[in-house]
Amino acid sequence: MLALVKKPRIELSLQGEHVNELIEWISKKYDVSILSSDSDNDDSIAVEETDFWKEMQSNRIGNLLSASRLKANLSQAQLASKLGISQNMISDYERGKRRLTPDMAKRIAKMLQIKVERIS
Repeated sequence: MLALVKKPRIELSLQGEHVNELIEWISKKYDVSILSSDSDNDDSIAVEETDFWKEMQSNRIGNLLSASRLKANLSQAQLASKLGISQNMISDYERGKRRLTPDMAKRIAKMLQIKVERIS
């Protein structure tokens, strides 16, 4: 069973005997939500099987590049200007339409102050 104590935010994974008694005891002091239980397992699937996960993995490098750029508080145009390339190239990299060369990955990583392995 996976339970969530809302304030303070605590996640608990409980197994074994007397789980319901423990949840009942915690509920006397905290607001508790049950996220899943053994009876709910039929409805749950692994995250790797979701369409969202598959889509994110299909363009993993582009998604990581986009997230790193946003974390650096740069627009595509700003990053492109700093690299001396077009904004369209950054867009193509992020959408997975153009593949990053090792040299470009190094340049981008240096500009965003991230490890090159993150986007290569």
